[in-house]
Amino acid sequence: MIIDKLFQNVASKGHVCIGLDTDYEYLPTRFAKTYSHISDALFSFNRLIIDATVDVSACFKVQIAYYEAFGMQGLEAYRKTLSYLRDRKAIIIADVKRGDIAKTAEMYAKAHFSGDFEADFMTINPYMGMDTIAPFLPFIKNDEKGVFVLIRTSNAGAKDIEYLPIDVRQTVGLGLSPNSTMVYKVVGEKLNSLGKEYLGICGFSSLGGVMGCTHADEALEVRQQLDTTFFLIPGYGAQGGRAEDIALYLKNGNGGVVNASRSILLAYKKIENGDDNFNELARNEVIRMRDEIRSKI
Repeated sequence: MIIDKLFQNVASKGHVCIGLDTDYEYLPTRFAKTYSHISDALFSFNRLIIDATVDVSACFKVQIAYYEAFGMQGLEAYRKTLSYLRDRKAIIIADVKRGDIAKTAEMYAKAHFSGDFEADFMTINPYMGMDTIAPFLPFIKNDEKGVFVLIRTSNAGAKDIEYLPIDVRQTVGLGLSPNSTMVYKVVGEKLNSLGKEYLGICGFSSLGGVMGCTHADEALEVRQQLDTTFFLIPGYGAQGGRAEDIALYLKNGNGGVVNASRSILLAYKKIENGDDNFNELARNEVIRMRDEIRSKI
């Protein structure tokens, strides 16, 4: 299963998931002079980042919004980036956060698990209900695909909905444990239960979850409760998550990848005249991040 490949990548390459959230403004100034089309500039930047980091990163997460913002040229860069990642045998997470039901969700799955925009994993939003996940399950079972379902996100607004309390007396009627006393815990427990039908040899499921690392006080309980859920972990670095916090969300040093985007793509801006070797500086940042996380496990 695809989760076994990701698990092995983490073991051999480290926990870093590189976010190719490539804003045109992130590119060194010479790209605007070299390429007349935005699609060529975005893809060329991404290609050099990929070549410099593919051997030291577990996977790549490509956020589609950064490409949709540039219309057809942006989507062409998105398509070419995914194709190049496949050529380099990299694991791809399409960060599209789809969340719908029935035939619409089935079309989202087809769009991002086949054809021009094919990826290995995609992010989905379950807050319309668990039937938002059902249309993706045949692709997971039959086509070696996986999903990362939003459970608890790293943004401040997570508390508006994800942290809403649930009366502990209701958990019995819902078939939940008494620990599921907030919305995100209910989502996590339901996902973990469903995911046990799609376990890899590694012991984790191809139904993964997005779990922000900005609430370290809850980490041990979350990891214990969601024992077979592999995490996509945002919130490291600028949002306050630390390497020692990341370690709490892992299980025997594995079971999660840690996303970083701007800190890697813009590493060159920290160095005078860094434009000329932006890809090497991106690689250095990935290695620094990888080693920092490993040191806390």
